[in-house]
Amino acid sequence: MQPRALKIGVIAVVSFLAAASGGYAEQMKFMAELKGSEEVPPVQTSATGMANITYDSESKNLSWTIEHSGLSGDVSAAHFHGPAGPGENAPPIVPIDVSALAKGSATLDEAQASALTEGRLYVNLHTAANPDGEIRGQVMKAQ
Repeated sequence: MQPRALKIGVIAVVSFLAAASGGYAEQMKFMAELKGSEEVPPVQTSATGMANITYDSESKNLSWTIEHSGLSGDVSAAHFHGPAGPGENAPPIVPIDVSALAKGSATLDEAQASALTEGRLYVNLHTAANPDGEIRGQVMKAQ
């Protein structure tokens, strides 16, 4: 093999290996806008919230920050629910520690990861006045 051909071959193999090793892991960004009108059935509230969510497909780590304002009281429970599309209810599948509501993380299993990437998870914040949820938002890929 000629030196130039060998060099091209080595570059091709290194490029392939770099693409293959990095091709499987992905940092994915999601968001959810939380409103009472997204609850099923809708809740009359002036409360709003925003969840910014990151998912690492290699480690299966889901991390989030959640901000909210105007709730009728303290958050009594918080969860990611699924699998469910907008307008559908589903059980909680990833708990959110209310003592660390603003920032948290969890490791997802395959079913939870699939629900996330398919847009079939929602974030729900519950209060004493609204035990089924006061504000909710569908988790969608960030633009």
